[in-house]
Amino acid sequence: MFSGSFDSEDAGLSLKMRIVQVVPRIFEESSGTTHSVPGLAAALDAAGEDVQLLVLDPLPVRDVFRYTRSFSCLRGGTMRRIGCSPAMKTALRQLAHESDVIHTNSLWMMPNIYPAAAVRRTECKLVISPRGTLSPWALSQSRWVKRLVGLWGQWAALRAADCIHVTSEEEMEQARGYGLRNPIAVVPNGIDCPDVIPPSNRTGLRRLLFLGRIHPTKSLDLLVSAWSQIEREFLDWELVIAGPLDSDYSRFVRRMVATEKTGRIRFIGEVKGQQKSQCFADSDVFVLPSKSENFGMAVAEALAHGVPAIVSQGAPWSGLDSHACGWWFRLDCSELVATLRDALSHSREELAVMGQRGRDWMEREYSWAVIARRMQNVYRWLCGMADRPEWVYL
Repeated sequence: MFSGSFDSEDAGLSLKMRIVQVVPRIFEESSGTTHSVPGLAAALDAAGEDVQLLVLDPLPVRDVFRYTRSFSCLRGGTMRRIGCSPAMKTALRQLAHESDVIHTNSLWMMPNIYPAAAVRRTECKLVISPRGTLSPWALSQSRWVKRLVGLWGQWAALRAADCIHVTSEEEMEQARGYGLRNPIAVVPNGIDCPDVIPPSNRTGLRRLLFLGRIHPTKSLDLLVSAWSQIEREFLDWELVIAGPLDSDYSRFVRRMVATEKTGRIRFIGEVKGQQKSQCFADSDVFVLPSKSENFGMAVAEALAHGVPAIVSQGAPWSGLDSHACGWWFRLDCSELVATLRDALSHSREELAVMGQRGRDWMEREYSWAVIARRMQNVYRWLCGMADRPEWVYL
C-alpha cells in the first residue's frame, strides 16, 4: 500500500501513505472536532499524504476540502442521533483494503464503530481519538445512548484499536482509567498561528474575553458570579462573551446578568474568521472556566494571538504556568475570583509580555506542520516503517 522509496532521514516520511480520517459531523461553527479533524487532514495533505475525510451529511455551507466525502444516514430518532449510515459502512469496508490507516475521531456514534469492523482481517491499522468523550463529565451525559452504542460495538472497537490518540496527558490518564491498555499517542491539536496579528480597534475599556460555545460545561454562570464580585474594583475592564446565543443555557446566563444587574458584561454573539481574529486582537486576557475539555482550541487560538489565558484545570493547560503565559486554576468560584483579581491587576505591558511568550510557545510546539509530522511518525510506526516515537506510550 505504500508508494515511493524509503529514503527519508525522518522515519521514512518520503513514503506516501493512504490515510482515512473519519468524524461523525462537521458543523458550521469551527470548534472542537469541526476544527481539529479537518485541520489535521489538511496538514497531512499538505505534508504529501494521500488523505480522505469521511463525514455524515449535511456538510456546512462554508468551504470543505476537496478530499471530503459525505454520506447520508438513516432518518428517524435514535438511528439518526447515533449516525447510522450503511453507505459510510460500505465505503469504509472498501477503503480498508486500499488504505494504510483509518483514524476515527470521537466516540458513541456509528461512524466511530464502522472502522473497527472494516479493518478486521486487513493490513489497515486502526487509530481512535476519543476527543474528550472519556472524561468523567462527558461519560455522565446521555448514559443510555453510550450504553447502547457501547453494546453495538464501541467498547469492542476501543479494545481492538492499534493505537489510541489523545491530545494531552490528562486525556491519556482518562483513557487508562477507562481500562484501555492499547498504545497511546499523545499529540495535541494544531493551531493556525496568524502571520500577522491585526492591530487592535478597541478604545476605552480593557477587555476580558470568553469565546466559545455557550454551554453548561463552560461554567459561564460561575464566571458571571465571579465577575460580579470584582467588577467594582476594575472599572476600566469589561467582560465580553462571544458565542452562539440560541441555546437555553445562553438565555439562562443572560437572564442571570440582567437579574444581578452586573456591570460591563457584553454578549456579542458568534464570531468567525477575520472577525474572530479581530476579537482576540481587541482583548487583553482570555478566560475559559470549563468543567471538561480534552484540549480547548480557543485557548490555543488566544495564545497564538498573543493573549494570555486564564483556564480551569478541567482543561489540559498546565503549561500556562510553566511557560508564564497565563493562569491554570482549580474550578471554584473563590479560586476564579482570586485569579481574575490577579490577572486584571497586571499592566498592559506585563500582559503583552505574557502574551508574546504564549505565542512563541504555540509557534514552536503547536503549528499544524509540527502536529502533522508527529502523527505521520505514529502512523509509520504502526505500519512497521519507523521506530516508536517518544510520544507513544505502551
